[in-house]
Amino acid sequence: MDNIFFNHNKLNELISLKDYSNASRLLLREQIKSWPELEKAYSSYKTSQTKTFQFDGFVIKVQNNPGRITSSSAKVDEKSIKTRACFLCMANLYQKQKAIKYEEDFLILVNPFPIFPEHFTIPHKDHIPQAIKEWFGKMLPLSKDFSRDVIIYNGPACGASAPDHLHFQAGSKFFMPIDDGFHSLKNEYGEILIDNDSLIVTGIDDGLRKFISIETKEISLAEKVFDIFYNFYSRVSNEKTEPMMNIIAFYEPRENQGSEEYGWRILIFLREKHRPSHYFREGENRILLSPAAVDFGGVCILPLEKDFEKITKEDITEIFREVSLGKEQFEYVKADLKKSLTANLHS
Repeated sequence: MDNIFFNHNKLNELISLKDYSNASRLLLREQIKSWPELEKAYSSYKTSQTKTFQFDGFVIKVQNNPGRITSSSAKVDEKSIKTRACFLCMANLYQKQKAIKYEEDFLILVNPFPIFPEHFTIPHKDHIPQAIKEWFGKMLPLSKDFSRDVIIYNGPACGASAPDHLHFQAGSKFFMPIDDGFHSLKNEYGEILIDNDSLIVTGIDDGLRKFISIETKEISLAEKVFDIFYNFYSRVSNEKTEPMMNIIAFYEPRENQGSEEYGWRILIFLREKHRPSHYFREGENRILLSPAAVDFGGVCILPLEKDFEKITKEDITEIFREVSLGKEQFEYVKADLKKSLTANLHS
């Protein structure tokens, strides 16, 4: 399978600098030249329509993206998964698709159905299940190495179209409204669970989404907080695999800040449902929206133009509230997490 790996004179230099954002963009430029279907997908993406809904202190955008129809309508039940070839395994990649190695265990691929202006998939080289517990720590150095991008994780029942193959995604920073709107959301809707010189953990409920944020300069602290959170959240969840969540990891380099305010921001969106009732309705009442991390980040992806034209602010509110963790459960999660963090972390 060595022929799938991308070779370019500039590539090794970028990788030696751990500049995977620019290495990936080099891959994207070259793939667009040599892969006609990819060139068509990105050309189509540039003409996609977007509209914006204003909520109380934040916005939610809606993108009409016909190229995402396969992902949005993907059958992810156990039987369907078992009967299809995994499109993230090296043996099943598109004929023109090339990869970059990321350390020992991962590949970097151009996503052929872009949501972001520059969109990449980062699958494990082996066919292992989509599960975050043992791999959360990988998101943090990954987000630092992809300094121009955010890293996202969709749980196996939370929007991942390949729940049988571990993968992350990377996409352009500041494409999602939450990238630069986070601090105003935190100030307006957040409850600080712990705050010291090394770590801030906040529970945020903006009326649509319920999420936990972790801000720190230390990978070990982020991993410890996530482990505490995951163990509790697993106990209160009814899921057979992992508790339902989507994660966005954002690293701000020191040189971009001009101060000591740099490091990681991890947003963990809590949910209790894979797809909303709108997804399964009949006729004109149906809206083909299957929320994942990008949607929770503030860009709802609608592959059908008719849905894009008719969707309302009220529809968006209903959909997010339906798939997100309930208010009472979120209060319980926050209270227990605050108690656990206080007991296990030094202030």
